[in-house]
Amino acid sequence: MIRIKAGVPRRPRPRPRARSPLRRALALGLPTVWGAIAITYKLACPLAQENGLGARIVTSAVFFAVGTGLVVQVRRSLLRELRQIRQIAGAAQNALLRPLPPRLDGLNIAAAQLSAERGAVVGGDLYEVVATEYGVRVVMGDVRGHGITAIGTVAAVLGSFREAAHDEPDLEGVLRRLERALARHLRERARAEHPSTGALDPDSPVAEEFVTVLLLEIGRDGAVRGLNCGHPWPYLLSGGGVRSLARADPLPPLGPFPLPTELPFVCCGQLLPGEALFLYTDGAEDARDTRGRFFPLKDALSAAVAQHPLPAPQSVLGSVFTALLRHTGGTPTDDVALLVLRNDRRPTPTPSGARGTARQATTVPQPTNHR
Repeated sequence: MIRIKAGVPRRPRPRPRARSPLRRALALGLPTVWGAIAITYKLACPLAQENGLGARIVTSAVFFAVGTGLVVQVRRSLLRELRQIRQIAGAAQNALLRPLPPRLDGLNIAAAQLSAERGAVVGGDLYEVVATEYGVRVVMGDVRGHGITAIGTVAAVLGSFREAAHDEPDLEGVLRRLERALARHLRERARAEHPSTGALDPDSPVAEEFVTVLLLEIGRDGAVRGLNCGHPWPYLLSGGGVRSLARADPLPPLGPFPLPTELPFVCCGQLLPGEALFLYTDGAEDARDTRGRFFPLKDALSAAVAQHPLPAPQSVLGSVFTALLRHTGGTPTDDVALLVLRNDRRPTPTPSGARGTARQATTVPQPTNHR
């Protein structure tokens, strides 16, 4: 199921109404009435006692009508319950992966997600964008596995990010908070699945869980800094085309290995007005067609930018998802999440040559947060 958040707040769904006593009585009474009609006809109607062909045809028609009525009534009840369950599940999933605002601190934002598990809106991919006093902070992540089984880990990581993004003055502190939250979640999950161990067993399947995480910070001047734990680097979309922001080898994913003592953040250059960042999970690049060929994500982005020199986030999402579904025949095997952020801030005068300097990426040790 595709979930697109194209910058338009979604209307809150109406809360399911409590079933009135009359509806409950009808739900229980109608099947009883149908059964009573069938029994009464069989026992009291003289025609039902005859063995002629005409009597048998009439008896069969009566019981067919009774059976059809029962099937229709049961089907209506099941559909009503299914609608209520979907409303509750949709509300819970919206609270977990909440819709992003269309604009945030001068950035135009659009996001979309495609869950590989049928009927699920949220899978193993996660993303969030928040405006803080330190700049706009972004997280994009991918939990090992996909579908409903990964939702608990997504909730733990997102909940920690939403707090740490405002509390921590540097990206290093945010990433370490995410690491602690994930470790705590995995310990609690292991304790729930194996109460006798009391700790995270290295041989337990839970111990093999991991999350790839990309943290970005976009300053007021458009400067982009990042920390990457095993996640694909984003693409920069501009009038000049599409290019990757890959600057350094990423750190290992969160979970299997502890973070190193020093966490050097990466300066990814500057996001100039009119340019956009395209973040994605590896489900997009790993999607295959019937011949086993990978989805050409960069080519799809280049085609979208060629159509719109100043790429609108919504149009980019639509173009990429259309090409992705066409490539996979509408059935991708992994969760896919896409996030586009375009800088709509007013351009500020810069000294000559500053643009080229801003495009140079360096790895800078981040000061330790002594708090």
